[in-house]
Amino acid sequence: MGTATESFRVANEDDVAAERYRARVKADLGVVALPRGDAGEHPAVSWRRSGLDQVTGFPDGPPLLAPASLTACAEGVLAALRDLGPAGALADWNGAASLGERARLMGLKRGGQTAPGGACRLLPARDGWIAINLAREDDWAAMDAWLGASGARDWAAVATGVRATSADYLIEMGRLIGLAVARHQPEAARPWLTCRRLGPRAARRAGARPLVLDLSSLWAGPLCGSLLAGLGARVLKVESTSRPDGARGGEPGIYDLLNWEKESLALDLRPPAGVAALRALIQRADIVIESARPRALAQLGIDAEDCIRGRDGLVWVSITGHGREGEAGAWIGFGDDCGVDAGLSWRMAQAYGAPIFCGDAIADPLTGLHAALAAWASWRAGGGEMLALSLSGVVAYALAQDSVCDFSARSRAWMEIAQEQELYPLRRAPRAAPTLGADTARVLAEAPC
Repeated sequence: MGTATESFRVANEDDVAAERYRARVKADLGVVALPRGDAGEHPAVSWRRSGLDQVTGFPDGPPLLAPASLTACAEGVLAALRDLGPAGALADWNGAASLGERARLMGLKRGGQTAPGGACRLLPARDGWIAINLAREDDWAAMDAWLGASGARDWAAVATGVRATSADYLIEMGRLIGLAVARHQPEAARPWLTCRRLGPRAARRAGARPLVLDLSSLWAGPLCGSLLAGLGARVLKVESTSRPDGARGGEPGIYDLLNWEKESLALDLRPPAGVAALRALIQRADIVIESARPRALAQLGIDAEDCIRGRDGLVWVSITGHGREGEAGAWIGFGDDCGVDAGLSWRMAQAYGAPIFCGDAIADPLTGLHAALAAWASWRAGGGEMLALSLSGVVAYALAQDSVCDFSARSRAWMEIAQEQELYPLRRAPRAAPTLGADTARVLAEAPC
């Protein structure tokens, strides 16, 4: 390794980035716990070993490293979670590896300005770049209203319409009609967690096992629930019979990995009886995880804040794309576009000359790790809190931990540091996740806890 690279590495203390982040997130939560083992490797090495370089870069170019300590942040937050959990828990987990698990299981490839999953693209507007994520069938039906023209039914037509329109209009109109859109913009520091004390705390007896109600879907929330199960929690995954978790229709290995330890309940939430059953489950829970916009439960007549006030020690984990409060609470967001909103594509442009995607929907697993830490810390302290995390906020916070400004120099140095590395072992579920509603009757028949 050359002298210049070595000085760059030492001066920025990249080798201890995971340890620094471990200490920082514990300080953010106001918890004290002795470290249990090392936090992780140099972020360039863990990026390579996680396989994220295979989904970062231009389709016809070499694998690239992100000049950001994201894998170190993942390792640091997982180390903090181990510090707070039972001894030996989560021993088979690797924070950096979790960021690349989906891409490796699905065999995804780098696409430059097309996200590895294919649904999100970075497109030039008339006065800047935006990201648009058309992950749902209904999104394509909204193209006419969004672009003010008819016939936009393929990416070429969408790109043409976007190029002729201002970015401000596309963002404003897209969010108004329920599209996942984001601006390619410079990073700006944001908090990773908003915590509000709303209800009474509860005493936790030694050896207590929290009951977790996982109402979330896709990736970030289910990953949070899976981590809590790994800490010893009992996790009930609750889905609507009319709108089950969309991940059920995806790669089975991923769904199983996130949900194999959970019990499965399916409720018909259209009649009052189904909503009453959900209310009863919330009354039993110690931790609730949900990843919908606030209005989703409000439409059922369920107010999260009232639930916290009415149940001693309840911890409510709200995961959104851009935030729970104000206008942002109505915005749609997924992992790829929220990463762009946080500044990831901007940082890639500083390093490599053009905006490109970084990893595979990386905001999702990074947020899932942070959500689990916040939930477990709050539960240990007695709960009674609303914990709000956003995909874009978590990524922005992680990016803000870097003090380096010359991302091109960092990327060159890190490429030299990483070289060829052996991939981390790929976790696989030891058994399939339960079928939809497999445990509904048994769990609903249990006496309230």
